Amino acid sequence: MTGKTWNIPETAQKPLRKKRSKKIINNLLAILRKESKLSGGIYHRLQIDMTYNSNHIEGSLLTHEQIRYIFETNTIGISENIVNIDDIIETKNHFRCIDMIIDNAETKLTESFIKNLHRDLKIGTSDSKKTWFAVGEYKKLPNEVGGRRTVEPARVSEHIKQL
Repeated sequence: MTGKTWNIPETAQKPLRKKRSKKIINNLLAILRKESKLSGGIYHRLQIDMTYNSNHIEGSLLTHEQIRYIFETNTIGISENIVNIDDIIETKNHFRCIDMIIDNAETKLTESFIKNLHRDLKIGTSDSKKTWFAVGEYKKLPNEVGGRRTVEPARVSEHIKQL
């Protein structure tokens, strides 16, 4: 030992490990389902980080801290910045969509499920009142995400089927 560091020779024989008596949960899906009722952990982190990043790509101005606060308290804090109500509604909807994905992770991914996620994400937002927005359906107008053009509306169904 040198200070607090062990100097183990490369030729040293590794000790035998004891077999663990308890089954270790190494299935991420099982962990997410178990932790969905608990505070902290990977489920907590997934909800906040995925929601923040997804919303940020779409132009939401909510901060990571504001999204964490909404997730943890189901309330919004008063801020000196103007906050778009659609960003708050979509944030709450996003949390529910992540739960839907976890709950259905072992079932086949279908167009219907993707459309249902889109509908549930946009329910209650001002977009849901726009006839051209096509909530729960494929887009009718071309768009960009993060400054990048996406698939043309006429080809979305084809691309989803390939997915």
